[in-house]
Amino acid sequence: MFLTKFSICLLVSTFTVAILLLIKKVFHNQLSAKWQYNIWFLLLVAMALPFIPSQWIDIGEKFILFNWNPPEEMNTTAIHSSNDHLLNEKNWIQDFTVSVNHSTSDILNMTIGILWLTGIMISAIFVSIAWLQLKKIKRSVSKITQDDYLSLFEQAKQRLNISKQLIIGESPLVKSPMTFGIFHTYIVLPVHFDKYLTKEEVNYIFLHELNHFKFKDILLNYCIVIFQALYWFNPLVWYAFKEMRLDREIACDIAVLKLVNQHLHTAYGKTILRFANHTSIQRSFSFVNQLNGSKKQLTKRIKNIASFQSESKLLKLKSIIIFLLVGVFVMIQIPFVSAMAADNNQYHFDNKHTEYIDLVDYFSGYKGSFVLYDMQADQFRIYNEKLSTMRVSPDSTYKIYSALLSLESNIISPNNSLIKWDGTTYDYKAWNQNQDLNTAMTYSVNWYFQELDRRLKIDTIQAFLKNIKYGNQDLSGGIDHYWLESSLRISPVEQVQLLNAFYSNEFGWKEKNIQSIKSALKLEEKDNAVLYGKTGTGTVNGQDINGWFIGFVETNDNTYIFATNIQNEINSNGSNAVEITLEILKDFGIYR
Repeated sequence: MFLTKFSICLLVSTFTVAILLLIKKVFHNQLSAKWQYNIWFLLLVAMALPFIPSQWIDIGEKFILFNWNPPEEMNTTAIHSSNDHLLNEKNWIQDFTVSVNHSTSDILNMTIGILWLTGIMISAIFVSIAWLQLKKIKRSVSKITQDDYLSLFEQAKQRLNISKQLIIGESPLVKSPMTFGIFHTYIVLPVHFDKYLTKEEVNYIFLHELNHFKFKDILLNYCIVIFQALYWFNPLVWYAFKEMRLDREIACDIAVLKLVNQHLHTAYGKTILRFANHTSIQRSFSFVNQLNGSKKQLTKRIKNIASFQSESKLLKLKSIIIFLLVGVFVMIQIPFVSAMAADNNQYHFDNKHTEYIDLVDYFSGYKGSFVLYDMQADQFRIYNEKLSTMRVSPDSTYKIYSALLSLESNIISPNNSLIKWDGTTYDYKAWNQNQDLNTAMTYSVNWYFQELDRRLKIDTIQAFLKNIKYGNQDLSGGIDHYWLESSLRISPVEQVQLLNAFYSNEFGWKEKNIQSIKSALKLEEKDNAVLYGKTGTGTVNGQDINGWFIGFVETNDNTYIFATNIQNEINSNGSNAVEITLEILKDFGIYR
């Protein structure tokens, strides 16, 4: 999760900053000062994209160009996992599974997550310090009471059509005029400003700071602080926000110049320079707008003031067109962000004929889900709505479809499904011999189905999974391991839907192949009911963490399709999933 999110954030922020810097350099003379600043808002939009819920921009499945689940380096060890109670009663229930050692991507994901969150926490400390300093300045503010300055301030507000009540004051803690506060906005000047500033200069300062208020720059400061904390790892973002702050000051300078006569432009520039010797440290995490800046920034601002000319209608038009075009460049990232961030581990299920039921007592000690489909009533009965649509590894339950595809592709046939054992010694005696479809399904022989996949080739398998819409259709885990606690994932609801499609032959498969699979899945028959099914166990680092039992029950007048999935850090295996399923089916009167 962290690796995916981090990758998206890094790519989106880097691409967007690079595009904006390039556009600003190439089209510098075609962008007015206001639009030089406005164009940075597209960066904020782009940086918000990775954090927008994927369902709001869910167009990713049409643009799956990247895979963010790198193949695991897997070591497999045979694990004998069984349920003694069931083995005494059902000789067909035994887990044949291998342990998968997850290391590389899990450690990388955890490392990225820890580093990212640590950086955010450190950033939060600096943000807190900045906030406390701002609170300290607030407490030190003395309101300006001189009528002439209050009158000057009100006149400046009227010129900018600002009606909100603002607080103007002075503070011994500030060296340069500043504006801050969203709900209670303060415009604060250095203490004793009236001793060295003329009223005309104070008027320029009021106009400049009020333009910050009018442009909503105070709110923008909070957005910048949040994004800097989230994107602390990307130096381009820090540089971009530094440039954005400078462009913001220039935009305010130009706004003031438009309000005063041309012969006063020099006086305004000199007012800015008055604070050149009072340059304070420019903090990255700042909630305030300051009139001054670094000497380099002040130099650039003075040059813009000196070269100011009224904007022509053509320049405004060109600025808007360039802004819109850059906006298109930013927006084309949406499908890629959607594709990379798409929550492919959650299936979106919507069926009106669904009853959600409480079976919590059957799942004591497990997180789990049970899905039952009544073919005659065309109704789903589901326990645990959330987990019923959560995609997890299919493990050995996938072998049903591996076998079906092999039959349909003539890799094997109902009458000739034998594959010779290559002599590799496995921990299961039943695996160390030649296998056909029935024995391989009964003993869940991994090497048999892995050999089928190798003969099928990855492209054929991918096309098949896409056609039947099998889970997330992700084969990036490699041809030998994709279904074994790796990249391929499917939810219990999808398992039932696919089994229904299989049973009803909705995809037009050969009937003899359907019957061959059914024969291999047949477990037992009693009281005019036949039970078919396949277990699956996901074992990671020696622990059974994912247990499946899927199948169907044929009665004289109906067919019930089911899927049970259980999860826990230990003992979540196919045998325990079988026990839970049989108890539920018995109590439902479906299979006694």
